[in-house]
Amino acid sequence: MSENLKKPNPVSRRSFLKTSVAKGAAGVAVAAVGLHPKEAEAANSITWHRSADVVVVGAGVSGLACACAARDTGASVIMIEENFDIGGRGIMSGGSIQLGGGHSLQKKYGTVDSADMIFADWTRHDHPASRYSDRDIVRKFADENAATFEFLLAHGVQFTGREQAGGGASTNAGRTYQTVEWHIPSQVIAPNRGRNGSGLVRRLEESARKSGVEILLKHSMTSIIRENPKSGRVLGITVRSNGNTINVQARKGVYVGTGGNSGNVNFRRTFDPRLTEEYQQACAPYARQSGDAELMSMAIGAALWATALQTSESGAAITKTAHIGCQWGYGSLVFETDSPIFHLARATGLTVANWQDVIMVNQVGKRFWSETDGSYKFIAAAMAYNGDPDKLNGGGPIWAIFDSDAVARERWNPKPPNVDPLYFASGATLKELAANINNPYQKRPMPGTVLQETVERYNSFVTSGTDTDFKKPKPMYKIEKPPFYAAWATPILHDSLTGLRVNTDQQVIDIHGQVIPGLYCGGESMGGLAQHGLGRDLVSGRIAGLHAGKSKSIKV
Repeated sequence: MSENLKKPNPVSRRSFLKTSVAKGAAGVAVAAVGLHPKEAEAANSITWHRSADVVVVGAGVSGLACACAARDTGASVIMIEENFDIGGRGIMSGGSIQLGGGHSLQKKYGTVDSADMIFADWTRHDHPASRYSDRDIVRKFADENAATFEFLLAHGVQFTGREQAGGGASTNAGRTYQTVEWHIPSQVIAPNRGRNGSGLVRRLEESARKSGVEILLKHSMTSIIRENPKSGRVLGITVRSNGNTINVQARKGVYVGTGGNSGNVNFRRTFDPRLTEEYQQACAPYARQSGDAELMSMAIGAALWATALQTSESGAAITKTAHIGCQWGYGSLVFETDSPIFHLARATGLTVANWQDVIMVNQVGKRFWSETDGSYKFIAAAMAYNGDPDKLNGGGPIWAIFDSDAVARERWNPKPPNVDPLYFASGATLKELAANINNPYQKRPMPGTVLQETVERYNSFVTSGTDTDFKKPKPMYKIEKPPFYAAWATPILHDSLTGLRVNTDQQVIDIHGQVIPGLYCGGESMGGLAQHGLGRDLVSGRIAGLHAGKSKSIKV
């Protein structure tokens, strides 16, 4: 635990280098984001404040799997987690794990499956989720599916039973299983909403701690330490906590499992320039997909891989919001008032039961697509250019527009804490509603006259029974009874489907195609396999933990 850490005096990076040089330890250099190569070369020593065989960065699903697997080999493990608690986005997931290959639960239910069947699914040329996969990665993933499921059972993870839903390129309906939700509501970040992923991460945390894994919460990695800026072995990491800087030595390896890059605007626009700042990241404000660890890895030479997967328009890379009027409205995830982070979430949102009850307009007050559609065609239309000369990329905010009759039909209470005033507005008239929208991403006022014309045209479609603009199936309800409402309904980002290049042992590969010794990566921080959900996180973390744990220790 972080409370047991002996805190050194806070030092700057430059003073740290000077102090380290004076101590005269073994010669290495530091390579990190923001550190000039000459400064790195000038540092010929490191003072290690902590040391372990394997250092795991990120205490989410893949990181916990890595830590438990490394301990299974007898290696000592320190985990670094920037948050106040473990679990990452996995703790807020539904806990559905896509793992097959003929494991014990499949055999119990008579499900026929094999590693070859998994490989065939996830290398399909006719499915966008698998078309661009790295087949070497998929082969190892497929071969380790069944063993990873048994690994979870051995570490105390409990399952509810068979779940029929598949997902992505999978053709086997008996390959997805759900974990049992954690039994202590106060330790579930989003309680009361079937967050069964809490049972996965809490059981792995429990097993890790019992086996001797040390988890340092509220500790953020700031750099990766390598022998030379772009060559040699990774030796450890630099960490910041409570204003203190420490160096943690990794005698066998460092594992990066920090959840991907969807929350980093600049990073994600590498793959899709449309993804500007208005698009929020699912599972924030609890778990960041900052891309920081990937960037630190790239600073010492790591390469990205299989980037086509991010824009393959498959899975949940970008999704239609399910809960409107709040900043984060992803899928089944709702932060209720008893959530320990509700003060950050600020609103539960209004869950839409019937998209016939609203129309969707862009930042200039115009409809752009059928509201009943949630496909990538809807997403593309929402991100289309709509005439703002100051914003050529990204489509700007999307607003759900409705009236008091819709509120009654949906049984909503359009007041805080159900809505966030920054992401919700009301007005006695449509023009007043447009004027009352006050959101940091709405850079220009919505033209009230345009919004009124949009609603009037839509109402005419209800009268005629035909949406001649976007073919919404038989428009049902007019928007005519005040007060009128506008609720944030901008598409929300979820999966990171690409990341660092790794080999089949989860070792990170550099831009020249060579292994970076001592650096591992998995989960949504890696590239090569675009499976939505927890299966790839668990398999990649376990593979990395076993390989790192069995590798030779370095002597510094």
